[in-house]
Amino acid sequence: MAIFLQESDINALASMDMAIEAVERAFRLQGEEKAHIAPRRRCRLEKGMFHVMGASLPSLGFSGLKSYTSVAGVNRFVVLLYDGEGRLAAVMDADRLGQLRTGAASAVATRFMAREDASRLGVFGAGAQARAQIEAIRAVRPIEKVTVYARTADKLKAFCREMAEATGIKIVPAAGPEAAVRDQDIVATATTSSEPVFQGEWLAAGVHINAVGSNCLSRREIDVETVRRSACVIVDSLEQARLESGDLERAAEEEAFYWEDARELGLVVVGEFPGREDAGEITLFESQGVALEDVALAAEIYRRALEAGTGAKLPF
Repeated sequence: MAIFLQESDINALASMDMAIEAVERAFRLQGEEKAHIAPRRRCRLEKGMFHVMGASLPSLGFSGLKSYTSVAGVNRFVVLLYDGEGRLAAVMDADRLGQLRTGAASAVATRFMAREDASRLGVFGAGAQARAQIEAIRAVRPIEKVTVYARTADKLKAFCREMAEATGIKIVPAAGPEAAVRDQDIVATATTSSEPVFQGEWLAAGVHINAVGSNCLSRREIDVETVRRSACVIVDSLEQARLESGDLERAAEEEAFYWEDARELGLVVVGEFPGREDAGEITLFESQGVALEDVALAAEIYRRALEAGTGAKLPF
């Protein structure tokens, strides 16, 4: 029988370390051409949007899809996980799951693309996804200080205070966007902005960027100059990036970037393409968020749920 896992179950069963391991395994399978991704599709609703995306990992014995709605500024997520026999194995609430897998994808990119001594992190955004970026990136690099910028001052101060207490490291609000970029070793953008949140000329040599918010063509977090300066542009899925990456599409329109120069993260993980060749290079990971990550993490959560006897049994 299939099981249902609600948010409280996911919080009890899943951790960022587990997510990073599961997502890296999935991208390794992508690099070995043993994974398949169905890019996100969107349908308009009367008051919002419906989204659906899928993936399969045959060698792990799982496939699945994530669907969600965006209505009046509220997102509601669910993952359906199927076993190797095509039977529904689990239905999962997927808000925290989505935060974990997005952070984990940035962690994998950071592990293979950022300088090993990277210790200063700049973050744009003060929501759940920004929180997951900090949690994930500090799991793979020796982060000592995080500088955060968000447009709402009170929310920014509260976020920095909360994250400093949770992590035990120095997390400070930036006076402006430039302060979150200048002299940083890693920059992560986790916003819903339709315009670039910083100027590419502010980037220091050797910085690695995780851009996770531009997952439709109307959104842009980074400017053309940032893409132009990036020696290495990595995406989670070329097919999905061409459909959704407002950051890269604008750079391509201005001939500051050519799609044939981008590579998928799986190729970096298996060593077929270098994530960084020089300490002074600027490197960029454009994360659209693919169902490969959701299915890989959901499969691991499902295994742990079975071991723990967690989850409500469904009548099919």
